[in-house]
Amino acid sequence: MKPISQPSGGGRGPSRGPGGGPARGPQARPRQPSLAQLRAFAAVAEQLHFRDAATAIGMSQPALSGAVSALEETLGVQLLERTTRKVLLSPAGERLAARARTVLDAVGAFMEEADAARAPFTGVLRLGVIPTVAPYLLPTVLRLVHESYPDLDLQVHEEQTSSLLDGLTQGRLDLLLLAVPLGAPGVTEIPLFDEDFVLVTPSDHWLAGRGDIPRAALRELELLLLDEGHCLRDQALDVCREAGRTEGAPVTTSAAGLSTLVQLVGGGLGVTLLPRTALRVETGRNDQLSTGYFADPAPSRRIALAMRAGAARQGEFEEFAVALRTALRSLPVRIAG
Repeated sequence: MKPISQPSGGGRGPSRGPGGGPARGPQARPRQPSLAQLRAFAAVAEQLHFRDAATAIGMSQPALSGAVSALEETLGVQLLERTTRKVLLSPAGERLAARARTVLDAVGAFMEEADAARAPFTGVLRLGVIPTVAPYLLPTVLRLVHESYPDLDLQVHEEQTSSLLDGLTQGRLDLLLLAVPLGAPGVTEIPLFDEDFVLVTPSDHWLAGRGDIPRAALRELELLLLDEGHCLRDQALDVCREAGRTEGAPVTTSAAGLSTLVQLVGGGLGVTLLPRTALRVETGRNDQLSTGYFADPAPSRRIALAMRAGAARQGEFEEFAVALRTALRSLPVRIAG
């Protein structure tokens, strides 16, 4: 008798699934339920009635019934017990109904967040500001946001320029308000205004109250400056170098902030340079101080907004800059075109 030949592969034919089709192997990827199927099942689980569930989600009853059946087939689990009089959840349906509702709630929250992201001036805006700008411009910025952008969650961070730039490039901050130019790659500057520097002196100083101070006067003055790291210190030194001040001329670094700096001036320890936006706040309460103004063209600095080049909210930030320029017109500055 001839031996019976066996099929290759150990004598077994292809394995079959419960419905007669090929069984899925361990590497097969199961089908994923659709949101429409989950929505239909969640509605039936809540209403326990196909017609009421279809009405609740705006779906035809046949389509809803088909979606639930398709979900059962996809999962390989019976979710409902159907009778002629009512619909009941199976034990598996009881457990999975809560999961389906959690998924649908999460998807709803996801879409709400996407809607908010598409809407300008909503959500969080993390604004970085340098210390020599924050006390003098923030009242205007905060008033603008409160009146014009009530849905914007503005979060303010006051830091020195180097820290702000690190925060911007690393994504910790969204927008900066500071003195430019920065010369930082990957950063776009939106100019807001230019402002002059003024000379703050003791009230009995020989330059007190003058309106035509030549820059050359800076060559020999006892100049008080902010500590290292403040961009205003670097700007003041640049002004002095342009005026011909030598490296050996005395410069006393004694203050971490402008308020302390002007008090030192009031005490007769020297003179300092202030941006005009700071003048009223820092000198208004001290009768020992006087202000001198430089002859044209006066030394000045430019203040701008800075953002990451190609930022997703670039259009929003540019619109904000336009509104901010308008709001700043009451200050002693020259608005950038």
